[in-house]
Parts: sequence; C-alpha cells; structure tokens
Amino acid sequence: MFEVQKIRADFPILNREVNGKPLIYFDNAATSQKPQQVIDAIVDYYQNYNANIHRGVHALSQEATDLFEAAREKVRTFFNIPQAKQVIFTAGNTHSINAVASGAHVFVKQGQDIIVSAVEHHSNIVPWQMLCERVGAHLKVIPVLDHGELDMDAYHNLLSENTAFVVVNHVSNALGVTNPVEEIIEAAHKVNALTLIDGAQSCGHMTLDMQALDADFYTMAAHKMCGPTGIGILYGKEELLNTLPPYQGGGEMIDQVSFEETTYAGLPHKFEAGTPNIAGGIALGAAIDYLNEIGMNHIAAYEHELLEYGTNRLKEIEGVTIYGDVSNKAAVISFNIAALHPYDLGTIVDKLGVAVRTGHHCAQPVMDRFQIPGTIRASFAFYNTKEEIDILVQALQRAVNMLA
Repeated sequence: MFEVQKIRADFPILNREVNGKPLIYFDNAATSQKPQQVIDAIVDYYQNYNANIHRGVHALSQEATDLFEAAREKVRTFFNIPQAKQVIFTAGNTHSINAVASGAHVFVKQGQDIIVSAVEHHSNIVPWQMLCERVGAHLKVIPVLDHGELDMDAYHNLLSENTAFVVVNHVSNALGVTNPVEEIIEAAHKVNALTLIDGAQSCGHMTLDMQALDADFYTMAAHKMCGPTGIGILYGKEELLNTLPPYQGGGEMIDQVSFEETTYAGLPHKFEAGTPNIAGGIALGAAIDYLNEIGMNHIAAYEHELLEYGTNRLKEIEGVTIYGDVSNKAAVISFNIAALHPYDLGTIVDKLGVAVRTGHHCAQPVMDRFQIPGTIRASFAFYNTKEEIDILVQALQRAVNMLA
C-alpha cells in the first residue's frame, strides 16, 4: 500500500499555509519539493564537511570528495549508466543541453539537419538554433498532432542521411505527453544521426535505463527529482564525451597547462571546470536514496493514479479543454476553461492556497500550435493526494463563478 500521508510528513514545506489556507502544491513540473532527508544532507555538508573537493589532502577535503563521488556513483546506479565517469555534474538541465550544443560543431557539418520537436522547452530549442547559426546547419521540426502527440510519420519523413542530430524531450513539460523516445532514437541511429533526450520531466517520475534506452546524450535536473536547485546531470556515451570539446575552461578540467598549450583531464573532470555545487551533488545523492526507498515503480503507479483522477475531475468543469489528453503521459494536466485567461484563474486559486503554473511554460511554440496564449498547468508528485485535487477543482469552479 502506498502510504502517502507518511511520505508527506517528510516534506516540511507541505505544513505551511498560503493566504491563510493549507498549501496545495501542484507546480511539480517546475520544481519538486524537498524531503527533510535532502535538506539535512545540505546542512550536514556545510556543518561538518565544508571543503573543496579533489584537490586537498586534508581530512575535510577527502571526506567531502568521498561524499561527492559517492553521489556520482548513486546517479550511475540509479540510471544504469555504464561508468561513473559518464556522469557529468552540471549547473542544471539547461546547462547540460548547452554543454552538448556548444561543442556539437564537431558532430554537425554545414548544410546538415538538426531535428527538434514542436513540443520542446525553449532550453532545447535555442541552443540548437545557436548551433545552426554557427555552423550553417538547418533546424527542422517534428510537428505535433491535435491531441498533443508527435507526428511520427512526419518525423520519419524528416530523417535522412543528412540528419546530424535529433533532440527531443522525453516528456513535454507543457502537455505532459510522453514521447516515443525509443522509436525516435532507433530511427535516428539508422541514418547515423546522434540523439539528445531532454529528461527534465522524466527523471523523477519513471524508471530510466540509459543502457537500454541507447540515447547518445541524456540530460536531467536534480531539482525536479526532489534534489536541490543548481545541479544537473549530463550522461553521454563515452566515445562521444571524449570527442566533445569542453564547454568551460578553468581549474580541475585540465591535465597540463602552459602558455603554449593546454591539455584536458579525462572524464568526467573535463566538463567540470571550477568548484562544483558540492552540497548540491551530495544532496542529489540523498534524493536518490529517498526515491529508491519508496521505489520508482510505486511512484510511477501512484502518480498515474493521480493523473487519471485529476483528469476525470477537471472534465467535470463546464468549458474545460485539456491539451495532450492521451493515455501515454506523465502526471501533468495542461488546460483552459472557456474563454477565461489562465493567469486570472491561476491568481484566484492561489488566493485559496493552490499553486498551479500559468503561461506558456517556456514552450511558446506549443501555445502557438494550439492558438492559445497559455494554459493552466497542474502537475502532480507522489506526495500529492486526491483530496488536494478535489480542492483544486472546487477552487477553479469558484474562480469561474467570480470571472463569469
């Protein structure tokens, strides 16, 4: 049995009030809340182990290094990554994508194609546009169908021997739709194209196996899987990471430095210039421990239960339109109600203690596709409850009556 009340007790922020009402937090696609175990890991580092890593021979440095590298090994195991050196710690998911795109000129030639999807977050569009401008490549877009799924026939037609890179998200942050990344990757590899999968919305909600998935690069955000902000993960196949030039220069990422020439360190340090987010890395390890304790299969099943319940309850509201209302999706519901502006509805429900996201969700092309200014997005996590969804529906109905 999934003991949600026991789990909720681990999240201190869920005890607070907003505008005199108990907080109901349905903005998990933006960032997840943190259990006390993760908060304690951050405090513990600064209280007991605070020192720079990898460089010092003194006890604190050695202890901090051991904790940081233990977290890297936890990431490796959690995502079934072949070797710990293929786990690159970055400043976040956006940083991970940019780290690849900034050096991808070694893989993309002038006149070649880079394929993205129409449901990408801006962070998986703009870096590739910048790459296209630098090397003279062409950006091509997989269209999205009316129900929110990608037009896979169009994707297969876009693929050719001229395709250098295919970059798509695993789960759309704007719609919640889970993309068929296995099919996308397999088809891309048949034409010798490389793949990058943006896993910001998948990494804390489903079991991920990098070896089975066979993506060339995969990016993740710690703060969307109960970890802290300011740290992300870049996974890449070893030979590709060895070929990819470093994104930043500085300390730690070097082998030898002279004014005539600098040589770079091996993986993963080649991509980790400067002092990293040490506390963040250690706390990410604590978050993985926490998720493992609950079990990703239990988390995925419970969140799907919330998705189905929330979808059915929201459909009871007259005039509601749900975008991406398909069976294969994460626990994200993106919707509008009649002609009411999402911002107005979101502002009113906030007064009632319910946190939802409104706007284009950094995915403006998705909104343009559906000819809307934005949506209300309710995104659930395993510490949410059906009773909270009932309160959301009541708050929305009240807001509709006020705005009608």
